[in-house]
Amino acid sequence: MADTQQVDEDTDAKQAARAARRVARLAKQIGAFSKAHGGAEGQLAYLGQRGARIVLVGGDGGWGDLVAPSYDIAEKAVEKAGITVHEAFDGDFAAKVRTGPYEWTRMAGIQVGGPSNT
Repeated sequence: MADTQQVDEDTDAKQAARAARRVARLAKQIGAFSKAHGGAEGQLAYLGQRGARIVLVGGDGGWGDLVAPSYDIAEKAVEKAGITVHEAFDGDFAAKVRTGPYEWTRMAGIQVGGPSNT
């Protein structure tokens, strides 16, 4: 019985360390995005078993996203990065996004004969 308990404790410690590394890696990526775009704000979206999506919008209107393996890790990463997190992607927050010709042709391309999606 003691051997099983030790294995469980070792496994838990390894999982916690792995989660901490993921949080640190995501926070570093968020920080780099923020630095490159004059600040950043974000929004978290639950993706089911896949994890959570961290949508980032820079101060210059640039945008991007990251996927975390769990919502908890995503929350910890944005907290560690120190960015403002919005409850929803609407209103003033969504209005900050600036799209370019690439995004417009990709969005329209699926429906009106623009570049293929492959």
